[in-house]
Formats: sequence, structure tokens, C-alpha cells
Amino acid sequence: MTNTLKISSLLLPIAFSLQFLHAQNKESGPIIENYGKVWRIENQDYKLDTSKTFKAVFDIMTSPDDLNQVNPSIETAARFLNMHAQNGVPLEQLKVALVIHNQASKDVISSAAYKTKYGTKNPNEELLKALMAAKADIIFCGQSSASRGFPKEELLEGIQLSLSAMTALIQLQDDNYRLIKF
Repeated sequence: MTNTLKISSLLLPIAFSLQFLHAQNKESGPIIENYGKVWRIENQDYKLDTSKTFKAVFDIMTSPDDLNQVNPSIETAARFLNMHAQNGVPLEQLKVALVIHNQASKDVISSAAYKTKYGTKNPNEELLKALMAAKADIIFCGQSSASRGFPKEELLEGIQLSLSAMTALIQLQDDNYRLIKF
């Protein structure tokens, strides 16, 4: 076997593997850039109905201990938007609401308020602003606001204060939003 043939036989599997890995990259966008990366799924057996309007409410109550980490539960909403848009569902047919409460309460305050309380900027601010720009409703529990010490004045602009997370979740589900909790 010649050296060229030996090298070719070694490089071919590597090239094939790199091509496969490249084809399997997660991608963000087109709705929320820089967040919400998803895998492309080819040859789906259960076909996506691109004519349907998808209404999802995300119940977000946990938050990472690391004060500099984006809340992955909030990023789930970006994944929802991006994966459907990447597969042909227009933004007008994607209705998203996030109901924030409990430990995630800190994630909806401005970077100025966050810096005062935690000494760093809010890592969720850019993501929340991008979600709101995509017409997502971000609803903060009034009970968590009062009990955890995050008044309305400290919230990011555009965050909606509700009576409670329970109330918002009931109202949204009554309006045919489907609950996403994980």
C-alpha cells in the first residue's frame, strides 16, 4: 500500500466524522439570536403542522445558583421560538408567555438593581429583552415581588406584574396556552 493510499484511508473516516459533526451543530435564530440553540431534525415521522398557532406558557420558578449564568428555563422559551421558526412556523403563529416566580424572581430585575444586590449585571437581561422584542409576554408574580423584595420599580422595562403566578397561569391556560414546565 502506498503512503498516499495509507494516509487517505486514515483521513477519510476523520473527514466523514467532521462532516457529520458539522451537520449536527445546534443553531440559534432566526427569532432569538445568540440564545435558544436547537438541533435540526430531519425526516420527522410526527410532522409539524406549520399552519397551526402554537400558544405556550412557561412556568419558571427555578434559577441557577451561579449569579452570572443565564437561566436555562428562560432560554427554553427562546428554543421554542427558534426551533419552530427554523421549521417554517411564522412568528405570528407563535404566542409565548413566561410566568416568573419563586427563585427566578431575581432574573427579571434590571442590571442596575441586580448589580446593587449581587455585584454583577443581570445575565438574563439581554435574553428577556430579545424575548419581549419577539412579542413574548413576561409576567412576574406579584406575591413573589412582595415576599422576595423585588418591587416593580426594579423590574426590567416591559415586565408585567400580576397578582400572582397562579392567577397568570390560570388565565393563560383559559386562553388556550399550553403549560410548559421543565
